[in-house]
Amino acid sequence: MQSRHENCSYFMTNFIPIFPLSIVVYPGETLNLHIFEPRYKQLVKECIAEQKMFGMPCVLDKRIEEYGTLVEVKELVKEYDNGEMDIRTAGVQIFRVLELVDSIPGKLYSGAIVNYPANRMERDDSRISGIILDELKRLYELLNIQSKFPLEDMSVVSYQIAHFVGLSKEEEYELLGVFDELQRLEYLRKHLNKIIPVVKELEQVKARVQMNGHFRNLSLDNLDV
Repeated sequence: MQSRHENCSYFMTNFIPIFPLSIVVYPGETLNLHIFEPRYKQLVKECIAEQKMFGMPCVLDKRIEEYGTLVEVKELVKEYDNGEMDIRTAGVQIFRVLELVDSIPGKLYSGAIVNYPANRMERDDSRISGIILDELKRLYELLNIQSKFPLEDMSVVSYQIAHFVGLSKEEEYELLGVFDELQRLEYLRKHLNKIIPVVKELEQVKARVQMNGHFRNLSLDNLDV
């Protein structure tokens, strides 16, 4: 069986320092991090001093996965007396791990040899964007969390909403391996179509439970008994 990744074209292979985490980071996403481990304090200080980026491969079930996101340090927010740091980072592009490099001379951190899948990230102006936005609004209404709705822009980009539609970590990672914007939007739409009926049913169950114990005015006027 052919993998969905086999037809992806790749360009540029290089070595990057890595900071594996059990989260999925998407291109364009802002992520605030508190850096406290000695190896990652060294990594971040070097990246700031040399103006270079580092990779954040996703860890699932204590295993470094094939894909991750290259990130850049946008701001050193605070540096503590013990060398710990608060930093603001931003996702740049998705990489594929070709080989892990566990030991680097003179370094506490690890690295990886990676390349970068060609990734279509342009805004998609098709009607699916509006459909997804409507469905996402419906989900937030059902959950009664309209105030937390993440978007105002009617032109949806998949990476902007991926963390807001109730994907599991495994599903978020699966989306990381989809390299076409329209296909990512379709993935999110299918997910919303799957979970919205479930949420709606839970709301109906909740309403029925709340009716228990209340005095209700019921009749069967059309029943001939």
